[in-house]
Amino acid sequence: MQCPFCRADDTKVIDSRLVGEGDQIRRRRECINCAERFTTYETIELSLPRLIKRDGSCVQFREDKLRGGILRALEKRPVRTDLVDAAVSRILNRLRASGEREIETKVLGEWVMAELRALDEIAYVRFASVYRRFQDIDEFQVEIARLKNPSEHVDE
Repeated sequence: MQCPFCRADDTKVIDSRLVGEGDQIRRRRECINCAERFTTYETIELSLPRLIKRDGSCVQFREDKLRGGILRALEKRPVRTDLVDAAVSRILNRLRASGEREIETKVLGEWVMAELRALDEIAYVRFASVYRRFQDIDEFQVEIARLKNPSEHVDE
């Protein structure tokens, strides 16, 4: 690790500790050359697939965008933050486990809808209305009928 003060390449680790939920390590370091101390953080870097949008373009997956969409659907709904975090984690795990380099946003959207359906039905319908581009009240009624009778297939 390079010293941020004198740019020397030799530093030694003085102390290491787990941070947060154990997914990050905080290291206290000291420069061999100038004796200055500084802190670094180490996290696991896992690559997530790129997303193929409806128009065929590819974009990098962004967790903040995923979380933002879920939170927008859940706005003013009585859902705890820890449940939202768990849903986001499950989606991220599915993305990593897919082993794909690219995945269609349609697939990701279906995963989000499944998580929202389990969290809050109102949020699910909100998200579905935007994601599936509902054009009229009939499409809302069809989706609500699916929620009420998940075992019955409702034609669109």
